[in-house]
Amino acid sequence: MTGGPGAGKTTLLDALARRGHPITAEAGRAIIRMQRACGGDALPWADRARFAELMVARDAATYAGADRAGPPVFFDRGLPDTIGYLRLEDLSVPPALPRAARALPYHPRVLLAPFWPDIYRLDEERAQSPAVARRTGEMIAAVYEEYGYEVVPLPCVDVAGRVAFVEELFGASPALRPVCGPR
Repeated sequence: MTGGPGAGKTTLLDALARRGHPITAEAGRAIIRMQRACGGDALPWADRARFAELMVARDAATYAGADRAGPPVFFDRGLPDTIGYLRLEDLSVPPALPRAARALPYHPRVLLAPFWPDIYRLDEERAQSPAVARRTGEMIAAVYEEYGYEVVPLPCVDVAGRVAFVEELFGASPALRPVCGPR
C-alpha cells in the first residue's frame, strides 16, 4: 500500500488488520517518533538523507520478517517509496537501494491511496502541505510503475468501502475502477 501522506493508508491497513489480514507498520512514522524521543535529527525536515537511510533499513527488515506471517501481508509502504521520496527531495538515490527494491519484490499489484483533500490533515508527524502530499503520491506511484508494478488506485470512499475494494481485488472478483475526482 502506497501513496502520499494523509491519504488514508494506515487507517485502511488498521481496518484490514481488524479483519484478520496481516499488515506491517509504516517505517516513517516510527522513525519520526524514535528520533523525537531520543533528540535525533534523522527527520524529514532535518536530515532527510539519514531519515531515508533509516527507512530503507527498517523496510528491508520488515520485508524479511513478513514471510513469517504468511501471505498475503499488506505493507504500509515499501522500498520503492523511499526512492520516490529521495527523488522528490532531489537527493541522490544510493545505488544499493534500486538493487534492493528489485531483489525484494512485493505483490505485482500495488494499492495507491491517492491524494484526497477531504481527509488530508496535518499532525505531529505529517507536516507536508497538500501540494507536497499530492506530489509525493504521484512520484511514488511513478516509481512503482517504473519498477513494473501495476498501481491500483483506491476509491475515495469510507474505510469500509476501501476494505471491501481491497478484499474484492485480491479475491476472485475483477477490480473496480476507482476514481477520486479531478487530478
